[in-house]
Amino acid sequence: MNDSASDSKPADAADSGLADPFAWRPLKAPSLAEFEVIATEAFRRLPKKFRDRCEGVVVQVDEYATEEVLDSMGIQSELDLLGLFQGVGLPFQSDSTPQQMPNMVWLYRVPILLYWAEHDETLGHVITHVLVHEIGHHFGLSDDDMYSIEKAAE
Repeated sequence: MNDSASDSKPADAADSGLADPFAWRPLKAPSLAEFEVIATEAFRRLPKKFRDRCEGVVVQVDEYATEEVLDSMGIQSELDLLGLFQGVGLPFQSDSTPQQMPNMVWLYRVPILLYWAEHDETLGHVITHVLVHEIGHHFGLSDDDMYSIEKAAE
């Protein structure tokens, strides 16, 4: 090994603005429990009017969607589904409908973390986006409605 090569830094390390290009080493992805805390805080920041209409909706965080869910949706990879709404949306509910399981929103930690790693957004923003989108299905909202709610939560 050439001594001068072992002493030199990669050219882009000095240009990156990082004093220590290895400072990222102690960083790690949030655990499932930490991710749930972030999701809870993201929900808490949503507009009160929106949250009030979510009464009874259960938010669940898992590592990935189950094989059964992926198969039922025709999704090949467990990394392709960031979140899911399961239940009967408000526009489709009626008093004459028999009691059913609560509406649920699923957030899938690993696919969300991979999406976050590949995009220039904060993790909180990505989680809020997925959360609002999935809860939006509970309301029967349009994408424009969901965008407005996300902006109000920032």
